[in-house]
Amino acid sequence: MTEAGLRRTPLHAEHLRLGARMVPFAGWDMPVQYQSIIQEHRAVRQAAGMFDVSHMGEFEVSGSAAFDLLQWLTPNDVRALTPGSSQYSCLLRPDAGIIDDVVIYHLDGRYLVVVNAANVEKVEAWFREQQRPDAIVTNVSDQTGLIAVQGPLAVEAIQPLASADLATLPRRGIRLARIADVDCMVARTGYTGEDGVEIFCPADHALAVWRAILDHAAHPVQPCGLGARDTLRLEAGNLLYGHDMDETTNPLEAGLGFIVKLDKGDFIGREALLRAKEVGLRQRLVGFEMIERGVPRSECPVLVDGRTVGRVTSGTYAPTLDRNIGLAYVEPSLASVDQALEIVIRGRPVAAKVVKLPFYRSRKRAGVP
Repeated sequence: MTEAGLRRTPLHAEHLRLGARMVPFAGWDMPVQYQSIIQEHRAVRQAAGMFDVSHMGEFEVSGSAAFDLLQWLTPNDVRALTPGSSQYSCLLRPDAGIIDDVVIYHLDGRYLVVVNAANVEKVEAWFREQQRPDAIVTNVSDQTGLIAVQGPLAVEAIQPLASADLATLPRRGIRLARIADVDCMVARTGYTGEDGVEIFCPADHALAVWRAILDHAAHPVQPCGLGARDTLRLEAGNLLYGHDMDETTNPLEAGLGFIVKLDKGDFIGREALLRAKEVGLRQRLVGFEMIERGVPRSECPVLVDGRTVGRVTSGTYAPTLDRNIGLAYVEPSLASVDQALEIVIRGRPVAAKVVKLPFYRSRKRAGVP
């Protein structure tokens, strides 16, 4: 813990050694940037960048009722998961409000559920409340280090350090492999819109893995902070919990209908989602780009014909696209592509329009097996 009461990842001293600028994030002292956000952003888009995401939470779910518990807690269909695969999903309240968005990995005889750092305690309490006698839920967050290496050269860069052929690891797949002589689980997943891997390792070996990648990768790998992580994920149309979704929004409103499988059987929130489809959604999350000059930020009002119709949830300058973009909730009738909007930035309405998501799609990632 820092003097301010912030938690530290196993790589905290390494970030300081590398000259990172540290900021509070979700109760953790985290690097926001090492050099410049734009430089780190471009390194991931063009080559390879590395992020410390050890602040994320991890839960192992095992036992004979593990599948039944996850099938009840999530709207996605866990039956689609085979050993060595993963799926994006969320945990819902009975009213379909989103407790957290999660990634579920199917390991050998158990599941690994990765949750947002700010929600670890809330998710753990929810698991306890929904506990089943034959499902064992173990919080392994403190024992787990997590390093994301992302970019078109990411897999090629770390291959010399790996005991397995990572090129054959399918998109969203996960497998055991030794990285720099450390037993790890390597997943072909990430949050940047690029190809790459996320490396789960024992927390006390995270530094060895990080330094081996920095010093011995086949291509230079740029350390990256939260700043680039945010601009990268927004370009890719990936949502951030607490901004683009929370317990007041449901997955249909948030544009996450692809993870809602209403025909899979009962799950928490199903009846509320059926009602929402029947009566109509209150709001829809859309992507927009600025037509006039101005950088949108969270909570900026959204106007149409001078009337407030929604609010911005995320906004930034997009280095890859060289334009200003954002996400916003608007009235459902205004969610069509090319719908004219105005974003109130520093008290002034600025012209924008609704665009199709994602803002950016990686050609290299599309070719991952």
